[in-house]
Parts: sequence; structure tokens; C-alpha cells
Amino acid sequence: MGVVAQRIRFALRLLRDWRLTVAWGKSLLRSGVTSFAVLAVVFWALPGVTASGGPLALVELTVLLAVIGTLMRLVLLGVAVLVGGVGVLAVGVVIQAVVMFTALHLANGVSVGSFADAWIASWLAAVLTALVNWLADAGSEDVFLGQALRQMARRHRGTPATEPGVLIVQLDGLSAPLLSWAVKAGNLPNLGQWLRTGTHAMRAWHTGLPATTPASQAGIMHGDFAQIPAFRWYEKDGARLVVTNRPRDAADVEARISTGRGLLADGGVSISNVFSGDAPTSLLTFSNASLPGRSARGYLAFVASPYGFARALVLSVGEMLKEIQQARRQRFRNVYPRVPRTAAYVALRAVTNVLLRDLNVSLIAEQMSRGAPVIYCDFVDYDEVAHHAGPLRPEALQTLEGLDRVLGTLHKLARVAGRDYRIVVLSDHGQSQGATFSQRHGVTLERLVADLAGNGSESAAAGPDDEDWGRANTLLAGVSHQTRSCGPVTHGPRGEVITIASGNLAMLYLTAVPGRAELDAIEELRPGLVDGLAKHPGIGLVVAAAADGPVAIGPAGRHHLRDGRVEGVDPLLPYGPAAAADLLRHQGMAHVGDLVVVSRVDPGTDEVAAFEELVGSHGGIGGWQTEAILVHPADWPMPTGELLGPVAVHERLVAWLEELGLREEMPETPAGEKDLPLSARVRGV
Repeated sequence: MGVVAQRIRFALRLLRDWRLTVAWGKSLLRSGVTSFAVLAVVFWALPGVTASGGPLALVELTVLLAVIGTLMRLVLLGVAVLVGGVGVLAVGVVIQAVVMFTALHLANGVSVGSFADAWIASWLAAVLTALVNWLADAGSEDVFLGQALRQMARRHRGTPATEPGVLIVQLDGLSAPLLSWAVKAGNLPNLGQWLRTGTHAMRAWHTGLPATTPASQAGIMHGDFAQIPAFRWYEKDGARLVVTNRPRDAADVEARISTGRGLLADGGVSISNVFSGDAPTSLLTFSNASLPGRSARGYLAFVASPYGFARALVLSVGEMLKEIQQARRQRFRNVYPRVPRTAAYVALRAVTNVLLRDLNVSLIAEQMSRGAPVIYCDFVDYDEVAHHAGPLRPEALQTLEGLDRVLGTLHKLARVAGRDYRIVVLSDHGQSQGATFSQRHGVTLERLVADLAGNGSESAAAGPDDEDWGRANTLLAGVSHQTRSCGPVTHGPRGEVITIASGNLAMLYLTAVPGRAELDAIEELRPGLVDGLAKHPGIGLVVAAAADGPVAIGPAGRHHLRDGRVEGVDPLLPYGPAAAADLLRHQGMAHVGDLVVVSRVDPGTDEVAAFEELVGSHGGIGGWQTEAILVHPADWPMPTGELLGPVAVHERLVAWLEELGLREEMPETPAGEKDLPLSARVRGV
């Protein structure tokens, strides 16, 4: 009885919170069109019922049924919490049949031969109408919320939650300036309300270099991102290309950076992330590349639920049609800059913006219902659309508005969860817009390097395993229970130059030189390469190691990063005051390229030229790509001063978890082990 009573309270709360909206107006119109079409089919198919009053009789009957049907769906929203998706379909058919039977007898201009004719017509119309509305309503946020609440009611016994919990939601690719503008514009009502009412505070943080999800998540989750110089890189010692959204590569990198005491180590849950944060429960995470098992009821509820399947079906088709229309509109209006939005991306957008989003919410609901102390989930919707449409374009902003609705859903779920969850919202990086390098200059960076370096150069640009397909690949890998390695890079003659691009950052590796090649050796082996790159109009600077430290080389000057000495015109001026420190830290990372190339940033617009075919990019410096966001409960202490780098965010999150009592104290280290690395002590090596 406790669960039933709890579900009834959930249902009443949903009905109480309901408000008349434009969406419900559209629902009413849809009901009318559906009813008219179904009635026309029924009256044509069954000889026992006729519309003696002509089309007007059908219109009158349609209006009556549409109004009743809309009110029914409001009631069925509450019913969904009690009996679930199949129950809603069954109850809807019965109620619809009763309403239709009554209307057929009462409506003017409608002739019914017998009671049996009316009963058959009622049930036929009810089944057809219910099926159409069921599929259409599957796209409703309210119905999906009802299904999630019902899922939580199975586990929650109605006792108020007192233990603290933290839900960390990562909105991938969202820059601090854009979020600030969207809140001020009123486009994000849920997040805006949190900030305006003072329950939450917003703080920008600087990602540094590289501005990528893997580097930021490594820092936020594990407190160390020194092993990740870009989204993809080349390792000379193993002669291989590493791409961080490939499961085996992600697992290998996590093994290097993990100490066993990551952000989620103490009973936490990682959902749809690159790295696990040492979470005991890791779902849809690249570094283990597995789907949730049978114990993950949230996954099973999503897959088995008719609303999970129907919603994914309806909204996926809608998302693909929307993408086709939006891409066509960009072409018709000659929007610039833009990139081709291929058929593969149309399908990818449906996967990331519908399937993964709803699956993430379902998994979060399950973990909240069981009382997981800390949950960290990455939503990639905005980042994916912004890459292809542009971070400031209407389609990207609409995706951001959808994520705000997700936050509203999670907030409602948190009110009835197994713990007193507080919600933290953060991003891993921003995005910068601009026409691509090849669009501007008619040549790819790889081709330019080949021309300048001469024979024996090759590229490792983004392909089928690029960032966009990472989440889809994780799903596929989980289904087949396999992981894939990037494998070795096949070399031609010794002495080639390998070019690897990540956004508007590229790294060049001279394979003839073991370890890091210094500037003098590069100029001797490939004369004209550095000077040719530095003076190209699409490139802002080239960084190389020198005897007195790393140096940033521009078309008319040099900036010595270690001591700040500038010769000629400072190439770092367009990149802001943090550029020198960002580049210097980047030079100290493992596997950084022999040459690091950053595209120019346009004065006035802050646009950059990605070396990949993406209109919105990140990975380097310039524009908003390094400006991320952190939204946290306002009553949590936040020290003054800048948050510089993902490690600073990690330390702040860990401090909050410690204050909430969600971090276990480490045992005293035995004297004989004090000289061992922390990773070895934790793992008992």
C-alpha cells in the first residue's frame, strides 16, 4: 500500500502542477485532426454508422471528441504514474470507447443502425485514436516524467529523504558567456529560476589547453589531465594514434591517471562519460565501453517500456526531419559559415538528442531511486548540434532549451528520490565558431604541411571514429561486448611528419626524432616548415621546444613562454591574457606534438578556423571555447578568485563532497609504502 499511496501522491502532484501551455493547445488541435481522420475511416469502413448530416456532422463530433480527448490525456498523465505505459494504453482505449459510444448516440446528424454497430464503431475508433495519440504523446515531456516517477515509486517507500546526495549534470560544450546570455534572455526557465531565486549561483571557469571533453573530464573526475594533450594524439614510443573516444584507448588513459580515489570513488555512478572517476557503477562510459547490465533497472525500464520505445521512435523521426529542414534553411538563406550536414549526421543527431538523452534520464532516475550518493552524467546534445550548425545558431539554442527541460525533469525527480539530492550543472568547455581552415584557404592543414615538409608526411584527421560518433560507438561496443583499439599507425619511410588535428589545435610529430624534437632539429630536418606555417594567413602561431624553453612563433614575432620575453609582434595578443600560461602548461604534457599549431582568431568576431570540417569547434584557444561554466547550490562555499583548469573544479567538487560527508577518509599509509606512487598505494601494488 505504501508504494500505491506514493504513486497516487505523485500523480496528484503532476495534476496540480499542470498549466495551460502552447504545447497543450497544439495537442488539442492534433486531437481534432486525429479524430476527424479516424471517424472518416470508421464511417467509411462500417455500414452500420453513417453521417447523415454530411461533413459538418463529423466536424461537430470531432470537436466534442477532441475536447474530451485532451482532458483525458491530462488524466492519463497521472494514470501513467500508477499503471505505466501499457496501462495507459488500455485505460485510454476503454475510456475512448465509452466516450465515442455516448457521442454517437447524442450527436446530431449521425445515424447508428443498432447498439452493436455503435459498440463496434466505438471500439474501432477508440483503438485507432488511442494508438495514434499514444505514439504522439510518447513525445511529451510530461508523460515521460510520469513514467520515470512511476519507476522511482517502485523503489521509494514514501519516507522523506534526509541523507545528502549530489547529481552533477554536464552540459557538454556550453560556454559561460552563452549560458549567461540565454538565462538573461529568459530562454532557460528552469535554470533561470534557480539563479533568480538564489538557490544556485553561477561561476565561470577557465579550461586552459586543450579545451576538450577528455582532458576536462580527466581533470574533473581524476584530478589529472597531464596525459591528454588533445582529443587525439600520436605516441612515438608505441607508434600509435590515440583517440580518446575509442573504448580501449580511453581505458588505457584512465589506467594512467587513476589513483583509485577519483571524484566518484565512494559509491558514485558514472553515466555517459569518457572516464569513470573510479565509480563502482559505470554506465555507458567510454573507458569500460559496456551497456548497463541486468541489474540496471533504469536501462531495462527504458528498453522494455512502450513509452521508452515509442518516445524514441517518434522523437527520433521528428529530430531527423527537423535536422533536414534546418540544414535546408541554412543553405537557402546562405548562412555563413556553415558545413555540410550529411545523412550520417542526421542519424547521429537522433541518437544523441533523443535516444541517449532519454536513456540518461532513465538511468539517473534509477540511480537516484536507489540512493547513489553521487551521480555524474554528461549530456552531449548541445555540443553535437553546435559542431555542425554553429554554437550561436537557432538549432543549437533550441537544443539547449531542451536540456533546460531535462534539468526541470531531474529537479522533479530529485524531490522524490532516495536522497536529498542537490544538483550541480557544469560544462567541460565552450565552443568557438568560424569557417573552417579549408573553406577559407582552399587547402587542408594536412595538405599544407605536406607541401611545406616535402615527401614523407601523412595525416590523422578525424574520420569515422571522430568525436561525434563516440557515444554511438560506445552503444555499439556495448551491444557486441567488444572494444576497439586504434592500433598502430602504419609508417612509410622513416622521417615522416604526422599531422593530427583537434578543432583549431593541431600537433605535428617528426617520427625520425625519438622523444620531443626541438626547434633546431625540426628546422634542420624540415627546413621551411616552421616559417611556412607561422607566416600562413590562416595560422596564428606555432609552438616548439627550444633550448631556453618553449617558444610561440607568429608571422612577425616570437613569445618565449618561460620568461615572457617577446621579440617583434607578440603572436599571443589576439588570444587573451591567459594564452601564455595555457600554452606553457600544455608544453609540459605527455605526448605533446613536436610542433603545436593554433589557427588564427579573427579580430572583432573572435571566430577561429577549425582544422576539421566543423563550424563550431574546440580543442585549442581563441573565442569562447576555453570558457566553461559551473552552477552550484548557492549555500555551498566558493572561494574567491579564478577557477583555472579542470583540476581546480575537481578540488572544489571534492571539498563539497567532503563537507556533505560523501567522501570516505583514506586509511593511514604504512611507513614502508610512503615512497610508492599514490596509484600503487591505492591499488595495493
